[in-house]
Amino acid sequence: MKKPMEKHLTLREKILEHIRDAIISGRLKAGSKVSEPELAEQYGISRTPIREAFRQLEAEGYLTVIPRRGAVVSEFSQKDVEEFYAIKSIMEGYAARRACLKLSKKDLDRLEAINDKLAELARHNDIKHFFKVHSDFHDLFIKAADNEKLRELIAGLVTRFQRLRFMSLSLPGRMEISVQEHQKIIDAFRKRDADMAEDLVRKNAEYGGQVLMGAAIPVSIRSQMDV
Repeated sequence: MKKPMEKHLTLREKILEHIRDAIISGRLKAGSKVSEPELAEQYGISRTPIREAFRQLEAEGYLTVIPRRGAVVSEFSQKDVEEFYAIKSIMEGYAARRACLKLSKKDLDRLEAINDKLAELARHNDIKHFFKVHSDFHDLFIKAADNEKLRELIAGLVTRFQRLRFMSLSLPGRMEISVQEHQKIIDAFRKRDADMAEDLVRKNAEYGGQVLMGAAIPVSIRSQMDV
């Protein structure tokens, strides 16, 4: 029973990566339909794992599933971007303030280790792994804030707008800047400076939105903002 399940998950991951890459690169534009039958034929599988992948991509903000029409690439306006990063900055800033006096030495050392790994991934321009490890950094201090409702709210928000976060980190030089920002945050945590930690985390989130809305926005996102 294990082998079919492993194969099923592998195919699902391939579909997820295929669609994400097509959207981020601009091959699939905002409003474009993503065809179930075409993907089923391409991968030689039933539509069940494809529908499961579509549900995950919808939760991450890549697709919108419309009754009787199917899945289409989601559209984000400039207002969506501004609102997401404004809320993210407030909630994560508050989490950093709460975490500042709660993080153990082991937690702080773990943050350093995660940031060292991010620096290595940035040098290799490995955005896919960078994005995953980047989330680990934020998850650690958010968990340390010891507020489960806050953690749930942040998790729901960042999942829904995962696509924006990925694209912001994909911009030229953004990974390196993120590593530098993280080091300043770690230093504030080590000093137990809650004001500084909150301010740095808020600015970190706000900057992510600013660069996405700036001149360096990829065509695939800019076209969505101009609608």
